[in-house]
Amino acid sequence: MSETQPEIALPELEPATAESLPVIEFSEVAKTFGSGERAFTAIKDVNFNVPDHPNRGEFVAILGPSGCGKSTILRLIAGLKPQFPATSGSIKVFGEEILSAGADRGMVFQDYTSFDHLTVLQNIAFGLGIRGDDKGASAASAREWIGKVGLNPDTDADKYPHQLSGGMRQRVAIARSLILHPRIILMDEPFGALDPPTRFSMQDQLISLWREQQSTVFFITHSIEEAVYLGDRLLIVSPSPGKILHDMEVPPPDRPAASMQREHEFMDKVFEIRDLVEGLERQAQAAQADE
Repeated sequence: MSETQPEIALPELEPATAESLPVIEFSEVAKTFGSGERAFTAIKDVNFNVPDHPNRGEFVAILGPSGCGKSTILRLIAGLKPQFPATSGSIKVFGEEILSAGADRGMVFQDYTSFDHLTVLQNIAFGLGIRGDDKGASAASAREWIGKVGLNPDTDADKYPHQLSGGMRQRVAIARSLILHPRIILMDEPFGALDPPTRFSMQDQLISLWREQQSTVFFITHSIEEAVYLGDRLLIVSPSPGKILHDMEVPPPDRPAASMQREHEFMDKVFEIRDLVEGLERQAQAAQADE
């Protein structure tokens, strides 16, 4: 290990207590779109729960073949239509059924979502304004978050989205979500379109922010390296209709992404997961060929 890249001290993953409710609980969840001959079942019999780990949270990465229903699972947690509500089954947050979208669940999409007519500062402060927070305090908090996501409050605050690179726009989207301190953070391939150096930087930034927030993160990615690096836990979804086939723990990141993702032990875990996912991809292709 390089002397310039020391290990990062990790807070203990405290066990959930007997009386604590799961952060998220899926019980026999299914989602079917349409009806009759045009009906399509995206997910079926999805069961998992994520315990509450006080003072730490948990980072859950979700992998699976394209079209297996990963985004459907995420948007069901978010309470976003048309995926929400589920066709059948139960989805609970801290023991309460999800009835709609809520500020306790923040969503970051793959696309660089922003309000083009608002500045960086105005974009980040937008949710605070909707919530009715004081304008001065909201602006001050937004400036702080500009710095937290690796932008410059002095030079970037008054820029508009069209003046930003893709990586910068995604940093704004992350800040706009996390400034509300959601208990659950939902991320749908947020780094998929970024070049490798920017992606490494964003992964390290996200880990730092997650540990500060102590939230539970659900993170969809097609990159097995990214999932193994970021996750405490991996959920691997079957071909459509998706269900959870594997639920496993992985070592949490304790070194910068560019360093840890080159190590033999890390790559051994990546190859193990890749064999599982590629097997699922072959099953999906064979099923399509038989149709």
